[in-house]
Amino acid sequence: MRKRNRLSAQAYIDGVLNGDRVILSQAITLVESALPTDQVLAEEVMDAVLPHAGKSIRIGITGVPGVGKSTFIEKFGWLVIEQGYKLAVLAVDPSSQSSRGSILGDKTRMEKLSMDKRAYIRPSPSGTTLGGVSARTREAMLLCEAAGFDVVFIETVGVGQSEIAVKGMVDFFLLLMLAGAGDELQGIKKGIIEMCDALVINKADGDNKEAAQRAKREYANALHLFPAKENSWNPKVKTCSGLSGEGLPEIWQMIQEYRDLVYSNGFFEFNRAEQRANWMHEHVKYLLETNFYNDMAIKKDLDESLADIKSGKVSAIKKARALVQLFMNQILR
Repeated sequence: MRKRNRLSAQAYIDGVLNGDRVILSQAITLVESALPTDQVLAEEVMDAVLPHAGKSIRIGITGVPGVGKSTFIEKFGWLVIEQGYKLAVLAVDPSSQSSRGSILGDKTRMEKLSMDKRAYIRPSPSGTTLGGVSARTREAMLLCEAAGFDVVFIETVGVGQSEIAVKGMVDFFLLLMLAGAGDELQGIKKGIIEMCDALVINKADGDNKEAAQRAKREYANALHLFPAKENSWNPKVKTCSGLSGEGLPEIWQMIQEYRDLVYSNGFFEFNRAEQRANWMHEHVKYLLETNFYNDMAIKKDLDESLADIKSGKVSAIKKARALVQLFMNQILR
């Protein structure tokens, strides 16, 4: 394997804190690496930049494929930077490690935003587990904050398990919807609705305006059926057009109102503290799994017994217990 060129820890730290976009990208690549030597170096870099992070507002943006997330983020992101903010956009795609298709496509579609120096778009590949997604995306987010970006969008592709991971990283969770797509109310998972702080009906333009207004009323009525949130915020329903930009200023104003509320009632810091604790637990799981499957004795045992497990000759549950015991014995030696 060709040896990868790496900077010193101090070069990464200085570059990130000085807002050097090239070194920021290299630092994110470093924290995404699974190589043990890179992980040690990444931990040193993260420890140093962490005190300079945490000052942004973190916004999760999700929605089913075809809802217009890229167009929305391009136009909404432009509105944010025009108000004097520096914006980082991180894309989370559980399939990107193998395909890389969708999030690289997103960056292409956000051509205007990606060329502006006030914005930074990063297609971050996921790990093999949701824990890997969370750890890598959090670290990328913190590096962006340390580099001076004061608004961070985390975009997810589709509506599924990755939303749960992203919800645990952000301050505000925005769900994009379509009107007239047959998914009003009954078709959307209750869990996703419960997680969102705002439900935004996109593509509310042209002949679709009337349908968008109807969907807005239906969703607003449905949200009243959910229990009150512990942050004292009542989730809002908005309409917008990611194409024309209509409705986007009102969405940004809503996010500002949300931030003012959770700052004043103490929920903002409480939520951040809970997220830091969860990050630690998730990273413990990630490290344990990584060390387990990288253990030579485990690899050898799996290579020898996997065919019997697949054929059903060996119980998967019994074998899993035996493998864990083997791993523990390796540790206790």
